[in-house]
Amino acid sequence: MKKTTFLIVGKHAVLEALKNPSRKIERVFITEDAQKKLNRENQSLNLFKSVSVFYKSRRELDNLCGRDDTAHQGLVAEVEQLEEITIKDFVLNNNNKNINLIALEEVTDPRNIGSIIRSAVAFNIDGLIVKERSFPSKSKLLYKSASGGAEHLKIFKVSNLNTVLKFLKTKEFWISAFDVSAKKDFTSNDWKGKNVLLFGSEGYGIKAKTLENSDFKFKVNMNSKIESLNISNTVSVVCHHISRSIK
Repeated sequence: MKKTTFLIVGKHAVLEALKNPSRKIERVFITEDAQKKLNRENQSLNLFKSVSVFYKSRRELDNLCGRDDTAHQGLVAEVEQLEEITIKDFVLNNNNKNINLIALEEVTDPRNIGSIIRSAVAFNIDGLIVKERSFPSKSKLLYKSASGGAEHLKIFKVSNLNTVLKFLKTKEFWISAFDVSAKKDFTSNDWKGKNVLLFGSEGYGIKAKTLENSDFKFKVNMNSKIESLNISNTVSVVCHHISRSIK
């Protein structure tokens, strides 16, 4: 059965999809100027081999993208979802001593999720756990914000986050919740080993029931001039520190 397709937009999102042999691309819509620029910047790659290319004007691409205010940069691709692996299969077939996963609870803004994916890839996070019903998996804004990162990160869509956290605890993962009620700064922890970095929504944080499944609660220390960081900025700070601390 043929999978349903959706649109991704923007230079980096489409370019990384074209370079990903695991991503099935149905069609590419592109302006002539955008194609010339891509070919100049990627002369060693035959980016459009075996891909149906349709030339469009910028206005036609504007209409194709709709009203979600996503800058397409002259590039739109119609793609299928990547083949997914379950979190259970990933864990049972991974013998690495250091594994770091991010888990999101009720984080739904596609820009924030896209930025989190981008940071996760930049700082060597192994995967992202999201609740299936709240994950905007076909969002153009998500893919644009991820800047191609969605092609390089395992995303585990789960129906029940707490069930997954309980399973991971049985496989020697430590669950670290980043919560406003925490007293301990996260930089004081030894991040070697297997970790789940748990983040909640900006409005409501992590649910009490989910906090019960965490082993530790941490915060990101900052001065009193700023009350808090955007969640994607917080994740980036945390991932950068952990990446450096486990080298």
